[in-house]
Amino acid sequence: MLYKMAKPFLFRMDPEKAHHLIVDGLGAAARVPGMPAILSALWGTPYSQELAVDLFGFHFNHPVGLAAGLDKNARAVTGLSRIGLSFMEVGTITPKAQPGNELPRLFRLPEDEALINRMGFNNEGAEAMAERLGKAGRHRIPIAVNIGKNKATSNAEAADDYRACLQKLYPYGDFFVVNISSPNTPDLRALQHGDELRTLLDAVKEEMSEQADKHGDMPKPILVKIAPDNTEEQLSYIAEVISQSGMSGIIATNTTISREGLKHPDAGQTGGLSGRPLTSRSTEVIRTLYAMTRGKLPIIGSGGIFSADDAYDKIRAGANLVEVYTALIYRGPGLMKEIHRGLKSRLQQDGFTRISQAVGADHR
Repeated sequence: MLYKMAKPFLFRMDPEKAHHLIVDGLGAAARVPGMPAILSALWGTPYSQELAVDLFGFHFNHPVGLAAGLDKNARAVTGLSRIGLSFMEVGTITPKAQPGNELPRLFRLPEDEALINRMGFNNEGAEAMAERLGKAGRHRIPIAVNIGKNKATSNAEAADDYRACLQKLYPYGDFFVVNISSPNTPDLRALQHGDELRTLLDAVKEEMSEQADKHGDMPKPILVKIAPDNTEEQLSYIAEVISQSGMSGIIATNTTISREGLKHPDAGQTGGLSGRPLTSRSTEVIRTLYAMTRGKLPIIGSGGIFSADDAYDKIRAGANLVEVYTALIYRGPGLMKEIHRGLKSRLQQDGFTRISQAVGADHR
């Protein structure tokens, strides 16, 4: 009800200004004594053993987390961890601060329940994020740090940027996500293919080992976020290289450059499309990857999750965990309780006692 009241006001604002208002507001609210508990009371989800997931060495209260892009600079980790999410990504972060692309660069498509963004990895840089996460202290939920390269860095030198992010942020992330799939950084998606992918992942794995040794720790999990626009042949190569490289899993998928079926006048804006139009394609990619890897490589499903049915479809297709983002903009944080209740209901309908039993069920 609170979000329904606020939504008309927010949707009259410029999308990026509304975005900053929400993130900065949550960040500020969480610093008010007693407010985190109020956020939990309003939007938190109860613990349910049947929905709990053990993966990457972490215990997730349920399978639904937040995708990268909402909290680019880790400004609202405490607040966002109180609205029913089981984990969250921060970033994408780059070694050096950068302003991103020119304004306007974020567009709402209400008729399509979608967003188009061409933000361009606008962020305050790895050092600023490290300082902020350090001050935040212990995380209430697992935090994944999504890392990328600066726009001015060539693909030939990209590995140095990903290494630099790990060097700065290793102590503060529970796991890390290598973003090579945003359509808004020139040539970034080329890193998904050919020897460039293998070379990059080898460098990231090496840096992770070095940081673990330096801190007297075990290497932390690393996942790779891929685009939905890859062909089946490209997906086969990506899955093989990621598996061989020793990465911990795949996030499928990032935003799409497709514009099929859109109705809104802004459909022609350049950038990555997220939301409802991505629902089926991202699930299809999950299904393909699960089959290609025979279910041995964990998958986090992302793209167009607006309901418990959407989340459950991705889980049955092969996702161990799922992420929301655009639906939070359109539906508000009450979405988390709705998905939580719906997943429990769907498990019962299928005769499962644990969500892990539903992972990849469509393949059996």
